[in-house]
Amino acid sequence: MTFAGKLASICVGAVLAAALFGRPSPAQTPAPAPADAGPETDPLVLAKLARWQDWKFGLMMHWGPYSQWGVVESWSICSEDEPWCRRSTPDYVAYKKAYEALPRTFNPVKFNPDKWAEAAKAAGMRYVVMTSKHHDGFTMYDTKETDYRITGPDVPFRTHPKADALKAVFEAFRSRGFGTGAYFSKPDWHHPDFWAPEWATPDRNVNYSIDRYPERWQRFRDFTYRQIEEIVSGYGPLDILWLDGGWVRPAPFVEIAPGHFVKNAKNMDIDMPRLAAMARRHQPGLLVVDRTVTGRYENYRTPEQEVPEKPLPYAWETCMTMGDSWSYVSGDHYKPARRLVHLLVDVVSKGGNFLLNIGPSPEGEFAPEALDRLREIGAWMKVNGAAIYGTRPVAPYKEVKTCFTALPDGTVHAIYLADEGEEAPPPKLMLSALAPAPGTEVRMLGVREPVKWEKVGRGALLTLPASAVAKPPCRYAWVFRFKPAAAPAAKEGAAR
Repeated sequence: MTFAGKLASICVGAVLAAALFGRPSPAQTPAPAPADAGPETDPLVLAKLARWQDWKFGLMMHWGPYSQWGVVESWSICSEDEPWCRRSTPDYVAYKKAYEALPRTFNPVKFNPDKWAEAAKAAGMRYVVMTSKHHDGFTMYDTKETDYRITGPDVPFRTHPKADALKAVFEAFRSRGFGTGAYFSKPDWHHPDFWAPEWATPDRNVNYSIDRYPERWQRFRDFTYRQIEEIVSGYGPLDILWLDGGWVRPAPFVEIAPGHFVKNAKNMDIDMPRLAAMARRHQPGLLVVDRTVTGRYENYRTPEQEVPEKPLPYAWETCMTMGDSWSYVSGDHYKPARRLVHLLVDVVSKGGNFLLNIGPSPEGEFAPEALDRLREIGAWMKVNGAAIYGTRPVAPYKEVKTCFTALPDGTVHAIYLADEGEEAPPPKLMLSALAPAPGTEVRMLGVREPVKWEKVGRGALLTLPASAVAKPPCRYAWVFRFKPAAAPAAKEGAAR
């Protein structure tokens, strides 16, 4: 289907869904960039954004030599007084030196991206975002710009057949139909033109005056340009360039902590127009996500570790850890499968995508608990994926503990979220927000028998088949599909 045709089908679906619910629906079309930047106009970008919004569920991975210590990625070498910058020793200089030597012992010989891709596919995920470089500057791909890379001369893993981890991950996931995204940090704390060795590094920002040393900053901009060009030109089809480090931005503001901005004394302008133009010459339609900066080069926004209270007026994605940490920590506490399913439903019912992060181990494996969660989510998605993929939000989004999603054809799904210990759906379910039209067919996904319903007041009372209550098709949440009756065909010869 063409983009215009798809957009039309979504709009028609919104009208049908509104008729089913008896109220207007703000079902989203492929959202433009935030209004403070002017809308995106590239039809290839808009079409890809629409496809991305259909994927709904993705996998993110933070992985690097830091996984050997089980510490937060990069941040422990930042000397800010923040909880995520804490170190195991008070000697900052000694700590940073030992941290930067971690690549010499990084040898993840159990790395098998095909296993990761199979687990993600079984979970119902549709795209992957892999860390190519975090703030510490170590690249997980075979860059030619620095020896501080996974294929570097002092890294024991360099002789492994899949030593170029980014390439191996993309190939494994792409062969299974996944969309691909590259996480890339704009700041680089290893590069001498970002953290210059002549001066101390008091915070996450450039440690010299860009106004005084403009040629130095330009060298760093050119270095960043070349590294990104390596990825977009040498690693196959790419859907997303996911740029982190939002404090690297033009004046007048800079981020000093997540969501906290002060007047920017350093105009850390990385030249996004130049970067984006180059990236899209190699990858037409590429989604560019310049996180937290807003503007033309943030095609969708990425609330971190949270779900917005209500639908947002632009395309968005919640990025969240499966455990407590973004990177691998031995004995990490992983969210229960029920919680993860509910988060996915909550995000999707509000029009977002859910990007779930797992930190692989220093050996290159997912923790058994993470694999267990993926299997449980996959069992749920196998039954109920039709209520997730390709949907858009529909008012009232949520009623008590039932969420709603809509399809372009007017089908609406009511997703009942089970309480802790609730192993079966109730025999009867009252949905006050629903006003189904006569002839609407109601079925419970995974159950053959139809669901009986009757109009009660302004809502609908569902009576579930006894078999569905006695032996539910899944755990954690149950989905009821409301499909409007087909409109009668126009009679031949009718007036036009």
